[in-house]
Amino acid sequence: MSIRVLVVDPYQLVRRGLTSILSGEELIEVIGEASDRKEALAHIQNLQPDLCIMNNRINQQSGLDVISKLKQAGASCRFMYLTSSMRPAELQQALDLGIEGLVLKEALTEELIHSVRMIHRGRKYYDVELLESRLTDKPAENSHNLTPKELEVLQMLSEGLSNKEIASRLVVTEYTVKKHVSQVLSKLELTDRTKAALFYHQNSMFQNIV
Repeated sequence: MSIRVLVVDPYQLVRRGLTSILSGEELIEVIGEASDRKEALAHIQNLQPDLCIMNNRINQQSGLDVISKLKQAGASCRFMYLTSSMRPAELQQALDLGIEGLVLKEALTEELIHSVRMIHRGRKYYDVELLESRLTDKPAENSHNLTPKELEVLQMLSEGLSNKEIASRLVVTEYTVKKHVSQVLSKLELTDRTKAALFYHQNSMFQNIV
């Protein structure tokens, strides 16, 4: 049975882009597109999607407020929220609403597809970057501004672990690990994993933080 998806975004170009990505995958079917809350509600009631992918802004409204109103109107489908960042109040609102997916707009295509499949299996998918920046009480104290998760990844790089092994330890996808590794190398201005491992061992500051 295919995963029936509704895409909600005010811009046709974005909707068509998401539709093109998802429709090319086996067992994922985009059954409709909507540009606002009214269209979204009509499609949800008539087409009964399994998952509704919602942009963070729907015209002049917050996508979270739109989801809230859709739920109040009886929407029973699962929701994925696409955004580039979240303020603490927005994150709390998303959690209170029970939204099943929080995904960065910068996510890789493979990660988007993985999150759709995971949500369809009844699990939640929250991008770690959206969570860690808001739920971590104490930010990493380092001059390179590595996030706590990036510090963990750096430590594991120092152990010579592969992306697959790191993903297993962190219980995330390899795509997420790939993003973290890329960010670590970029922030430290290093060209490869080996240099990152050496950097870690040569800087006791990072070992104390982790």
